[in-house]
Amino acid sequence: MRHTSTARSGIGHLKTVLLSATALVLLSAQAAPAATSAPSAVTKGSVRLPAAADISELPVPPTAPSAAPGSCTTTVNPHRTGCVSAAWGALGSPGFFSDPRYVLLGVNFAGAPPAPDPANVYSGPQVLLVRTDGTTFSNGDGWKCLTCGVPAANRQDIDTASYTYPPPYAFPGDRRVLVGNGVLDCGRYQVTDPRCTPDRMHISPIELGGRPLGGTIGGGQTREWRLNPDGVHLGWNTAVVDNGAYDEFGSVGRLEFDRAAGRYNLTHVTLLYNDAPQYQPYVVERGNRLRFNPAGMIGEFRGWTSDGKAALGVQSYESDSVDAWATSLATGRSRPLTRHAEYTDPMFMSPDGRWLIAEEVVGSGRLDFISGMEGIPPITDQLPTTGHISGIRNNGERRFFLPYLVHAADGRGVPITPGADPAWNAGADPVWLADSTAVVWPENLVTSPACGGANPLPCPVSTEPGGRHSRVMIARFPELHPSRATPPAPISDSVPWGTPYTAGQAFPTRAHLPAGSYTLPGKSHGTADVVITADASNALITKIQVSYRDFSDNGTDVVNGTESAERGSDTTISSVTWHENLGLSGRHTGTKVTGPDGFALSPRALGNYFDATGTMTTTMDEQTWTQPGNGD
Repeated sequence: MRHTSTARSGIGHLKTVLLSATALVLLSAQAAPAATSAPSAVTKGSVRLPAAADISELPVPPTAPSAAPGSCTTTVNPHRTGCVSAAWGALGSPGFFSDPRYVLLGVNFAGAPPAPDPANVYSGPQVLLVRTDGTTFSNGDGWKCLTCGVPAANRQDIDTASYTYPPPYAFPGDRRVLVGNGVLDCGRYQVTDPRCTPDRMHISPIELGGRPLGGTIGGGQTREWRLNPDGVHLGWNTAVVDNGAYDEFGSVGRLEFDRAAGRYNLTHVTLLYNDAPQYQPYVVERGNRLRFNPAGMIGEFRGWTSDGKAALGVQSYESDSVDAWATSLATGRSRPLTRHAEYTDPMFMSPDGRWLIAEEVVGSGRLDFISGMEGIPPITDQLPTTGHISGIRNNGERRFFLPYLVHAADGRGVPITPGADPAWNAGADPVWLADSTAVVWPENLVTSPACGGANPLPCPVSTEPGGRHSRVMIARFPELHPSRATPPAPISDSVPWGTPYTAGQAFPTRAHLPAGSYTLPGKSHGTADVVITADASNALITKIQVSYRDFSDNGTDVVNGTESAERGSDTTISSVTWHENLGLSGRHTGTKVTGPDGFALSPRALGNYFDATGTMTTTMDEQTWTQPGNGD
């Protein structure tokens, strides 16, 4: 199957966004619609975005007729090299490989015959090496399973369920691969070499403080790890839930191999967080003036820049929207990478550092009712509201991400698959080929209960081979010149602005703006008067009220009116109620209004289940968006 697409200007208005400095996303994205149609090349500012993206599918194993043992017969796969499950998400995350002729891919096999049949090794979650150049391995397959058949003695303490997510990633030299919570090592052979056979492979676990990565360490759940391009350091998140409070902290550590113990230890660990005022989204200056402060904008850690010197994360920059940020490990200063993504978290920077592939919700219509208005600073987001906003991005096994090609220097981006079938949802995470000419991402076909039954969206019938509900797409950009991916020099173990961390120590309590009355001057003109209310112990902000008077940051969009956000209880895991009565004038015109009782999202939004009372409506340039129905 092939589709043709060309780049066009982004859907709707493009703007810059950041995430609040507090607790964020409970579940990571997997996300959005697929590939078809074709815009033309576009010049935005000084950047000419590539045209004529050629989109096709990568080869994967045949589809199992069922999950029943033995259903993957020689009729289905004559090579006896396994069948993938037809289920949603069975083709998981692709991962980086330093030879552009290959990409890594997490998959779920099904239907293997019982042991001792040799084909029994093609069972459950595994990691494949997939050809991207149309050629095959010596057996005629376009893929090779790297983890299938590795002896149990060679993979002790490895969580094989994590083979499909987080994404696999090849170390420089392609002899080692990050798979699940361990490192696969083929000794002196590259994993592409026919001599790299299962009996030669060892998968060594990664541990922090003597406990395997992926478990509960120091009172938090470790998750979302990503290998630094230097092949020496690893970044990850730790989700912390304690007494009704939720938070998440990004970290970085050095991978050191303990040969005697047969494991990798994470050493020189630093939290990518600092509670000092100069690393908070807003700082208070003399006269109770607020100033927006782009520093320490990690939010949820999502990966690395191509040189490994900055961490990728998501934070709010304009109100009720979430964008990608790069934060320097050396200074803690942050710069936005996307413009008005509404929500994004799956992302990957091209090895040449020029481009970002980011899966964004903008253009799907899902979040415009709350995220669509331009020019509103992220003041109420400091409650914070970010976790609730992020929860709207999914409806169970329907995700609303669209893959965008983003120019890393100025954040200009265009959808790669405009006009795509919205029943196919882009899945986390995308990846670039090593020569920076193409991107790869998975897609999943929406399934019940996100369609059918009481849901107004009918469930589509898959036309993929064997009725698969997953596929893996590749978009090639002929106008992007191939370059060689050169591993950067190892980054420093020191993160001067971060917080040194030893496994087992308590995580910090996140700082917030103190209660009081403030003024935020617009960068161009006007003011926003802000009142922040905290609970009796000053542990949490309970309410934020803002009044705008001719407020403008960009000189072309002017905000007037009032808004507020308030907790429903004195816990971070609480309902949140918005009241909005805002007007926009200038380059864009519009309104953002709630009903008389406001608009409230229950804590179930944190689990990606839309459950609201009241109404919120946003109109921009004569186009109106209303909220989805509960459960939709």
